Amino acid sequence: MEINQYLDATYLKTPSQANLSEEENQQKVIDLIQEAILYDYKLVMIRANYIPLAKKMLQESNKKILIGTVIGFHEGTYTISEKLNEAQRAINLGADELDFVMNYKAFKEGNIALVKEEIAKGIELCLNHKKVVKWIIEVAALSEKEIVVISQIIKNIVLNEFGEENAKNVFVKSSTGFFKTKNNLPNGATFKSMQLIVENAKPLQIKAAGGVRDYETAVKMINLGVDRIGTSSSKEIVCKLKDNNTNY
Repeated sequence: MEINQYLDATYLKTPSQANLSEEENQQKVIDLIQEAILYDYKLVMIRANYIPLAKKMLQESNKKILIGTVIGFHEGTYTISEKLNEAQRAINLGADELDFVMNYKAFKEGNIALVKEEIAKGIELCLNHKKVVKWIIEVAALSEKEIVVISQIIKNIVLNEFGEENAKNVFVKSSTGFFKTKNNLPNGATFKSMQLIVENAKPLQIKAAGGVRDYETAVKMINLGVDRIGTSSSKEIVCKLKDNNTNY
């Protein structure tokens, strides 16, 4: 399969984060959607308020490109009810896939019950509406042991409460790409963190996000067992593929 079908092309900055006007920021989203149409990406990952715009553009293009958005982004500390309400609004707007930020701070503090509850309720809501759900665990905030534990927790919730037939509809995702690290350490997916997720979350789907900016890295992630790549560098990845005139 061509690498473009692994790509969740991403633009998630707000106008203030991008230091742009609302009109300028919307143009960034339009440019991303047009790029997705041109290169036939799997999905465009955008803020929920741009979903109607994306739906209109994609319908007019007759391309089967999915629309994803983020929930509880990017801190993950929203309450369960706030996340569920935000998710329901995104579903109502027409999102196909919802990427929830897990409350990784609660997880690190040992409040495992809260984390399990939000994961189970978020999965239930999305599956009831026939949507794909991804759980961002924010690997840069976690130790290797914590990555293993939370990957296993999410897997067990899916298999025990929703059945293995739904494993294809639930992802464990590495990162928001917005986490602030110390000493310029990687804030997104690394080969080690993705290997740990793959080893402990399969048969769930796996998404690498944050720091995947080139074709070679994307190929290595796929060979590790990653099923989807979230990146703001989708064009650079597919254009390198075209330059090489090869598939991975």
